[in-house]
Amino acid sequence: MTLAKDDLLAAYRVMKTIREFEERVHVEFAAGEIPGFVHLYAGEEACAAGVCTHLSKEDYIASTHRGHGHCIAKGVDVHGMMAELFGRRTGLCGGKGGSMHVADLELGMMGANGIVGGGPPLVTGAALSAKRAGHGNVAVAFVGDGGSNQGTTFESLNLAKVWNLPAIFVVEDNGYAEATSSKWSIGAESNAERARGFGLHAVRVDGHDFFAVYDAAGEAVQRARDGGGPSLLDCQLNRYYGHFEGDAQTYRGPDEVKKLRADQDCVARFSKRVTESGDVAESKLAAIDQEVLELIEDAVAAAKSAPKPEAGDLLTDVYVSY
Repeated sequence: MTLAKDDLLAAYRVMKTIREFEERVHVEFAAGEIPGFVHLYAGEEACAAGVCTHLSKEDYIASTHRGHGHCIAKGVDVHGMMAELFGRRTGLCGGKGGSMHVADLELGMMGANGIVGGGPPLVTGAALSAKRAGHGNVAVAFVGDGGSNQGTTFESLNLAKVWNLPAIFVVEDNGYAEATSSKWSIGAESNAERARGFGLHAVRVDGHDFFAVYDAAGEAVQRARDGGGPSLLDCQLNRYYGHFEGDAQTYRGPDEVKKLRADQDCVARFSKRVTESGDVAESKLAAIDQEVLELIEDAVAAAKSAPKPEAGDLLTDVYVSY
C-alpha cells in the first residue's frame, strides 16, 4: 500500500508523540509526580500507528495495561491523557482511572485494561454490535503475548469466527509476559498459528516496521469491513522499558535494550526510509519533532497545575443512567 506525503507525516507525528509522551512519563514517574502503576509503550510505536491509521472515529479499540500508545494512535487528547496520569480532575476520566484505565468512548477507545486478556471479549462484543448495526465499522483488540495465553482470548477468537465478526486481534509480542519469555511460554510456533487453528486469517508481522504493520492491518481491516470475518496480526516487537516502571529487568540480557534502541528503533527506521526515498524532507520531520516536544511540555505543565479530585467526586461516575 502507498501513502501520500501528508499521511506519512501524520504517521510520523503519531509515533513521535507516543515516544516523547512515554519518555516524559518515565521521567515524571521517577520524580514521584505520577501516582499509581505505569507501563510504558516506548519501542512499540509502529504497531499502534500502523493499525490505527486505518481506523475511523467510529471504529472501536480495546487496549491493555500498556495502553498509552494505542490511545494516542486512536486520536485521544494528549492533554487529557497526561492529566489523567497525574490524577487530576481535568483528566479524561476525572483523574480517577490513571494510566491503566484511560478511555475515551467518543473516539471508540474503550479503555486501557488492568485485566490481562480483558480486551478481546470487549472487542468481540463491539464487533457484534457493529455487525448488527450494519454500518461497516470494525473493532480491534490489542493484547500482549502474556494475554494471548488467557482463556478469554481463545474464547474471543473462537466466537469471533463462529459469528463471522468484523474483529481484528493484534498480538503485540514483545518477548516477555512480565518476565516470562514468549519463546517457551507459547506452545504453538506462533500466535498466528494458534489463530489459524480457530479458522482465522492470521499473519506474523515485523512490529518494528510501520509499513509492514500498515499493510497487514489494512488487509485485515478491509476484510472485516467487507464481511470477510476476523483476523489476527502477530506483531513481533520490543519494549524499551521494564514491564512496569521500577522493574529491575534482571531477566534481560546485557545491553539488550541498548542494542534494541540502536538497531530496532521503529521511529528511526521510519524516518530513514521516508527521507532516503525522497518522500519527506528531513526538515519536515524536524519541525514535527519540535511541535511534539512543545505539546508534551505544555501537557505536563497543564497537568501539574490542574486541580486534584475532591471528596465529592468519589461517588460520581459509579452508575450509568440509560
